[in-house]
Amino acid sequence: MVACAVQIDDAFVRRLVAGQFPEWSELPIRPVPPSGWDNRTFRLGDTMVVLLPSGEEYADQVAKEQRWLPYLATSLPLAIPIPLVLGQPATDYPWSWSVYRWLEGESASSVTVADLTEFASSLGRLLGALQHIDATGGPVPGSHNFHRGGALDIYDRQTRQAIAALNGKIDGDAATAVWEAALASTWQRPPVWIHGDITASNLLVKNDRLSAVIDFGQLGVGDPACDLAIAWTFFE
Repeated sequence: MVACAVQIDDAFVRRLVAGQFPEWSELPIRPVPPSGWDNRTFRLGDTMVVLLPSGEEYADQVAKEQRWLPYLATSLPLAIPIPLVLGQPATDYPWSWSVYRWLEGESASSVTVADLTEFASSLGRLLGALQHIDATGGPVPGSHNFHRGGALDIYDRQTRQAIAALNGKIDGDAATAVWEAALASTWQRPPVWIHGDITASNLLVKNDRLSAVIDFGQLGVGDPACDLAIAWTFFE
């Protein structure tokens, strides 16, 4: 992992934006809490947001999102981020970065959703629509999305270590049996589009309804099972 050597703060982002997009140099810039893990996130004026990869392992996500998000957005029933411009590496920042249109809403991880059934249905419709979009030429699982949607055996050693570390806290034999059953299973259909990181923090709520899905850094085409993790991390 190679991290950015400079402190990514308001002043740094202001210099970066002014140097490449001087038409926005006078707009206020402020961090978005929480900033996120893959990217450092800053509001740019009232209608835009700047995303800068926080490390080398996230840098490949920029070109992928620039290429595919405008294509996907036209076929989805909810809003997703659409890049407005592509920022270039600078002397003190080694990777490409993006400016997106700001999407209004609160993270589902920070608010109480009154009707979880309708919320789940809305998310299901979004994922169903995503999976029906032509995936020809889409990015196959790899380091760019930490192999989401790909073969599970890449995580075999890590998973067995985790099960061993939880000895006495969980039923290790049962967990191992579930894991081995998962390893033996394969997606029998053509690869489909996956978001790759469907978590409560990436679901936006407006007027008590799911309004947008954000953070497509783990985007790829493959086995969509990974997008079902939300079933037990957020829903009942």
